[in-house]
Amino acid sequence: MILITGATGKTGQAVIAALAARGSHKLRALVQPARQSSAAAQQIATQAQIMIGDLLDVDSLAAACSGVQALYHICPNMHPQEVAIGRHVIAAARAARVPHFVYHSVLHPQVEMMPHHWNKLRVEEMLCAAQLAFTILQPCAYMQNLLTDWHAITGRGVHSVPYPPETRLSLIDLADLAAVAAKVLTEPGHFGATYELCGTPGLTQTQLAELLSRQLKQPVRIEVVSLNDWAAAASTRGLNDYALASLLAMFRYYALHGLSGSPNVLRWLLAREPTTLAAFVQRNTVAARRAAKPHSAP
Repeated sequence: MILITGATGKTGQAVIAALAARGSHKLRALVQPARQSSAAAQQIATQAQIMIGDLLDVDSLAAACSGVQALYHICPNMHPQEVAIGRHVIAAARAARVPHFVYHSVLHPQVEMMPHHWNKLRVEEMLCAAQLAFTILQPCAYMQNLLTDWHAITGRGVHSVPYPPETRLSLIDLADLAAVAAKVLTEPGHFGATYELCGTPGLTQTQLAELLSRQLKQPVRIEVVSLNDWAAAASTRGLNDYALASLLAMFRYYALHGLSGSPNVLRWLLAREPTTLAAFVQRNTVAARRAAKPHSAP
């Protein structure tokens, strides 16, 4: 049995799908009470045993960890209590004697300027001291993040970012991350490892726009949005204060230093080339065209 926390988020869904495709282990998904009726939870229920529980509730975690052979811990994105959640999940895994704990961290968690990265390092520190067999995955930003701006990119040829055009960022296809997660959860040889996972080297936003232009066969330009304008728009989407402050701190760090890594580790783990950004764009362009076609009458 493999337990996945944070199961209804896009990462959890992708990891569950990759594990289900292997078909070698039973799966258990820990779902927050507020998400139990969501479309994501309904989809997951076809692939995994659903357990409803809170990541800060000791009894929920004890029940979820019972009989588990491996655990993939994903804290909900930008959660202000990530360190406390990590402490509780690690304690529950220790009490249940879970043989393998895999933690979904982030590329360069040692950067104190980014609070949500720094909090993941605190969890990594606790995990190192917990006397558990562990693996830590440190992915960079997802290529899928581009999809939030896809209509503007494909419709107006504009990609808006709250940092300079020269900012270099590495990207990874979520499907590649999920494939690695499934591998380390089901195959031997990964205890004690910390893997930085990047699908691309650092690309400037100008290079990103040039690649999008080539793949979409239309001009795409970068539009820099001020942090104040970005924050005003984000506030209307209901971001909590911690998430808002953390993201603004991240963008300030990006403007100074970017966030880049090497694809070498991902290439080795996948035993193939990581998905390129060009292939990702092509895949989503084809999917969008198929979705736009009218369905034929029965």
